[in-house]
Amino acid sequence: MSAISVEKLQWKEKPLYVPSLSEMVTALSTGLSENFAEVSVEEVECPDLTAAPFHLASSGLSGSATIVDVGGPPFLLPLVDRTKIYDLVDIAHKVLPNAKDVYLCGAGAGPHPLIGSNCEGIFNLKVNEDGSVVNETHIARVTPGDELCDTQKVPHNETKFALMANLYVSEGQKGKVLHVKCKKRLRADNFITACQNAVKRAFADKHVGVGGVFILKNGNAHQHVMRDFSKIPLHTNEDVNNWLKFYEMPGILIALGTFVSDDMDLDLRLQHFHSFSKSNWGGHYHYDTTPNTIEYEAYFNVGQRIIRIDPPVVTHQVGRD
Repeated sequence: MSAISVEKLQWKEKPLYVPSLSEMVTALSTGLSENFAEVSVEEVECPDLTAAPFHLASSGLSGSATIVDVGGPPFLLPLVDRTKIYDLVDIAHKVLPNAKDVYLCGAGAGPHPLIGSNCEGIFNLKVNEDGSVVNETHIARVTPGDELCDTQKVPHNETKFALMANLYVSEGQKGKVLHVKCKKRLRADNFITACQNAVKRAFADKHVGVGGVFILKNGNAHQHVMRDFSKIPLHTNEDVNNWLKFYEMPGILIALGTFVSDDMDLDLRLQHFHSFSKSNWGGHYHYDTTPNTIEYEAYFNVGQRIIRIDPPVVTHQVGRD
């Protein structure tokens, strides 16, 4: 099945408030210290994130940083719209048309035509100036019958996804970024919710968007993987949770995605991170299950604008946890 050209899709763009990284250090340090026993937040020169343990397709997170929200859960629920197929390369060229290279990472629904089944997408792709790609994208699915989690790297030339995605898009350059480390969770908020709440509290009514990568180590995470598309309409969050398959997944998990401070009247998904590992685990991050031993490490950057692509005409808030 071919992807829908981005030129045919509705497109909304808004500027974001871009706090300095030093302001972000203060905001995150203050907020995260309420949720974790040990917190370190610094403005640093980005290391080479292609190296272990992060395994990104590009070395950095800087250059024309943009938050992109494509489609949404209303294309999946109550019943799937199988026509909603998009292409990461197409989006890269449209979002940053003058960039030498474009790096995209984030969370969404994987390319179901590839495996003939619904799946999670963990997007991690660099589009080079010459049109070649470095593709480190993974998908996670629920295997038929035994319902195990099966995570695999997509073929090099597979750049499509379906239904929805929350993407951090940049030129993938080295530069200053936020380096966040947390240990021992004290409260119920997960790592990303704690970050999001800290940013929202610090910048009040300003619109802030953040994206990048975190790793979960020395602990486990509660994550879901979507089963194949439901033949029965899913109308409530309870319906959705009964359809999803939940797992407790061990670290190290490498999670990619975005979070925003508020909806901005764009029908946004406020936070969305998917993870993969080198040991066949992958899925949608909810929270860690080992608060006393958990450890997070993240590299984040702040978006300069947000782009909303193909927002559902008929929308709802089901399935957005």
